[in-house]
Amino acid sequence: MTDFDAVFLSYDEPMAGSLHSRLQRTLGGTVKRLHGVHGMRRAYRLCAEVVDGEQFFLADGDFAIDHGFDVAGVAPLDEGVSMRVWRAVNAVNGLTYGYGGLKLIRRSALREMGEAVDVLAALPGRIEFARHTAGITRFNQSPFHAWKAGFRECAMLARGSEYGMPGTDAQSRVDAWTLSHSGEFAAYAAAGAREGVVFAHEAARAPKRFDCLNDPAWLRQRFTSAHGDQAVAG
Repeated sequence: MTDFDAVFLSYDEPMAGSLHSRLQRTLGGTVKRLHGVHGMRRAYRLCAEVVDGEQFFLADGDFAIDHGFDVAGVAPLDEGVSMRVWRAVNAVNGLTYGYGGLKLIRRSALREMGEAVDVLAALPGRIEFARHTAGITRFNQSPFHAWKAGFRECAMLARGSEYGMPGTDAQSRVDAWTLSHSGEFAAYAAAGAREGVVFAHEAARAPKRFDCLNDPAWLRQRFTSAHGDQAVAG
């Protein structure tokens, strides 16, 4: 049982209902759910309005928590830290890093969030990356969702990590994404990764185009233009 509130933030992920239930069973108590909010920045800010405490767990709609996660051992955030991110195992390429991981976050930090393409990179204060793994990021729930994950992540990595990651680390992650071959719809994740890098180069001279990465309708149109309507749901 956790002393922290928890929010499960989903949009259109096919497995969101079962992953929300899994999170509730593991954390204990009620995990609030925010679903279908258009606009990623708006959705994250709304999370701050549905919790009662200053610090709360935040999980995305494709996060599958490890049943053995030691929730009772989680310490509160130190002064000046706006968010802690636990690692997640990537379902298609085996990478293990903060992408898609569980977060402990401050409500006040979300309310003061600035502007960034990678939305949570704009929080005030420090961001802390835990060494432990909290679960698996199951973004590969359909061809479209797998493609979207690869496209968005690799476009942002190719643009330059907003978390201050060295360029060599970012490139090694892009390389792994483009070689994705394990798990369902891995080929779509790899295609998305390659196309995301191309998009980053296209948008380099028009930085506002990177805002498209947070527009669900634009992403779906880009996907169907390249891969066809029949590939959206699998």
